[in-house]
This record gives sequence, structure tokens and C-alpha cells, in this order.
Amino acid sequence: MDTAATGTAPGLTFRDATDADADALVALIESAYRGDSSRTGWTTEADILEGQRTDQEGVLAVIKAPGSRLLTVERDGRIVACCQLEHRGDHAYFGLFAVSPEQQGGGLGKVIMAEAERTARETWGAKEMHMTVISVRNDLIAWYERRGYRRTGEMTPFPYGDERFGIPQRDDLQFELLVKPLA
Repeated sequence: MDTAATGTAPGLTFRDATDADADALVALIESAYRGDSSRTGWTTEADILEGQRTDQEGVLAVIKAPGSRLLTVERDGRIVACCQLEHRGDHAYFGLFAVSPEQQGGGLGKVIMAEAERTARETWGAKEMHMTVISVRNDLIAWYERRGYRRTGEMTPFPYGDERFGIPQRDDLQFELLVKPLA
């Protein structure tokens, strides 16, 4: 893909991740969601999950999976954000979205969402974007709703007992499906 973004986010480069990016991407994702460093931004899950968010094996699996892309965003040669796009027939799945905590709150997330939606529509002809969000993340869900996503009420269980996804600090975690038309 390797395209330079224009308009509202000068200096950004969007490209597909490579195997060589795995360590930097794991560090980025962990910093955005887990531990004290994640508290710098607003997307932290540190109060509901401890442990890891992902690992090198998980990131490499996304990079290598057929029909999957790990869109990597650089500013001044440094990876500052990423998101997974996966082709699933008439829709695309959006996941593994992370913005460096120091970069949060300045509109970068909106730019990345728009680029991900454009990419899914133009590359795969996706009619909708789907994502799952931990249902107790009301602030995050509200942010997605302001970008046109709607709650479906369709829930899937959190993988309790599988520490690859973190160590839950509450017993009421589940994922809710959010959907947005990409017309």
C-alpha cells in the first residue's frame, strides 16, 4: 500500500506492516492498552485487564494471514499507530487499533479510521466495517458511535483463562459487535 496521507494529517505515512515491524508494533499496542504507560492516553484497559494485550506471535499472525493487513502509520519515520483490516466477504473487520498514548487526543485516530474504511471499501469492495469492543468500554464505544458505528447488541464471550488476551480484573467482560456501512 505505502501511501502518504494528505490533508488533515501531514507527515503521516500509511503502509502494510512487515515482519521486521513486529517488535515495534507489540510495544506500541502494549503502550496504548496496558500498564502505567497506557494511562497517558485515554484508550487504556489497565483498570479492567492486566498482562499482555498481544505478543510477537499474534502480531506476526495478523501480518501473514491471507486477506489480512496490518496497516502501520508512521510519523517522522517512527511507528505511531496501527490497525488490522481483515477481508470477510462483503464486510471487513477492524481490529488491533492502537495509537501511541502521546499522540492520542489530537485527531490521529479519526484520520486512521477514515483511511482504514477507504482502504477496505476500495481494496475489497467492503460494504460494512465490523469491529468488536469490550462492552464495558463506554467511552471508547461512544467515540466509535460518533464516527458512525452502531451497537448491535450482539455479544461474544471474553476468553477468560487465556492469558494471551490479558488477565481480567472483572467478571463481566464480553465483546460487542459494532457495525458501520461503508457506502
